[in-house]
Amino acid sequence: MAEKVASRPSQAEKISRHGDETVGLGIIGWILLVISLVFSLCTLPLSLFMCIKIVAEYERAVIFRFGRIVHAKPKGPGIFFALPFVDSFVCVDLRTISFDIPPQEILTKDSVTVSVDGVVFYRVTCPITSVKVVENAQGATQLLAQTTLRNVLGTKSLSELLSDRIGISQSMQEALDGPTDAWGIKVERVEIKDVKLPHQLQRAMAAEAEATREARAKVIAAEGEMNASRALKEASLIIAESPSALQLRYLQTLTTIAAEKNSTIIFPLPIDLMQQFVRKN
Repeated sequence: MAEKVASRPSQAEKISRHGDETVGLGIIGWILLVISLVFSLCTLPLSLFMCIKIVAEYERAVIFRFGRIVHAKPKGPGIFFALPFVDSFVCVDLRTISFDIPPQEILTKDSVTVSVDGVVFYRVTCPITSVKVVENAQGATQLLAQTTLRNVLGTKSLSELLSDRIGISQSMQEALDGPTDAWGIKVERVEIKDVKLPHQLQRAMAAEAEATREARAKVIAAEGEMNASRALKEASLIIAESPSALQLRYLQTLTTIAAEKNSTIIFPLPIDLMQQFVRKN
């Protein structure tokens, strides 16, 4: 029989369970609650417009009664009831939210100052915790993303920053996901948008890249000349072994010149005359 392994609850779930226990309202609280119920019954059906609340499919409502959370789970989506003058609620958006990280001046590991900006995608996983634990979840996540960007990129060199953006994004996501889990927030994705280098460094890198390309072009040209000289040497050896091959090459050259220079008149010499000069030499 397979053993059942229970998953460990996250920090946000622990905080939510610990703080959502039912707490007594006290004598004054019950008196105010009864007064609110009586007022609602006396003003029917007008009080229904004040009691009925609607939240969208992508929202959840966290209800407070006298400043305390009423239910262990948020309300929604759809219709729920809130007593007038007693209950208040906060709507939490469960959709994925994105925000831009402003450009940050960062000193890399090899002492180069660069300007880096990015974008963060996150969503609320526990509405009660996001309302109860942190005052402004989005603002806190933005500030944490800025400091995390500085801390992570400060340990990277310029070459790593330009070539390993995926690894940097994963490191930032892991660094953000830990603290935000206690706020009921899940960081889904972090991306580096742009890396701006100083103008002097850009010119130096461009000159270095141009010099590298020129050196590579010279090496390729030298290799081509070497291969061509080897091919010519092999061709000369083959032509030297066969006199008829030299005659055919001579006729082919004349055909090529006649095709390119139509206004030129060519008087071909017998190849035998040229061979006499070659033998004398």
